[in-house]
Amino acid sequence: MTAETSQTLDRGLRVLKLLADTDHGLTVTELSNKLGVNRTVVYRLLATLEQHALVRRDLGGRARVGLGVLRLGRQVHPLVREAALPALRALAEDIGATAHLTLVDGTEALAVAVVEPTWTDYHVAYRAGFRHALDRGAAGRAILAARRTPVEEPGYTLTHGELEAGACGAAAPLIGVTGVEGSVGVVMLADAVPERVGPRVVDAAREVADALR
Repeated sequence: MTAETSQTLDRGLRVLKLLADTDHGLTVTELSNKLGVNRTVVYRLLATLEQHALVRRDLGGRARVGLGVLRLGRQVHPLVREAALPALRALAEDIGATAHLTLVDGTEALAVAVVEPTWTDYHVAYRAGFRHALDRGAAGRAILAARRTPVEEPGYTLTHGELEAGACGAAAPLIGVTGVEGSVGVVMLADAVPERVGPRVVDAAREVADALR
């Protein structure tokens, strides 16, 4: 801590981070031990966070992240979209296919940014806001692959006809972006993804990750 920072705010943010890292919630005693402060301080922190719906406590007294964080999270998408657009535009124009940034939203994959190429006669219409299961389509499968085998240098995932008949896709996960789980990919009308597309998608995912750090 420095003279310019708030100790109370720092502790409150640490509480949220601790709660975000557990599926079962934490008791006041557990939070007190993890933070290294007494229980009275924890009670005050939780009461303040509860007032803003950022924390909720169940009947057993365990604290969990509250639904108020969802309202904050909705404001993240426009910022992520803006940061990703340059790399997506370059990818769409280079490959001649619709490029997209997809993020995890609960158990689904959510397209938050889409760029269509300007020079092709036809391409797949793919819209921001489109949702699909994580285990269908290249975007979701790339994310799941990164969960199973997290690596510094990501590979890419190819699919065909899983979300739209006659369309194939390629996607690579975002690596090393704290708090963001997603992928960058392209979707095209073709029998198979051209060989150069996979490595190009990996490069684009790396560019987006760099922009978000």
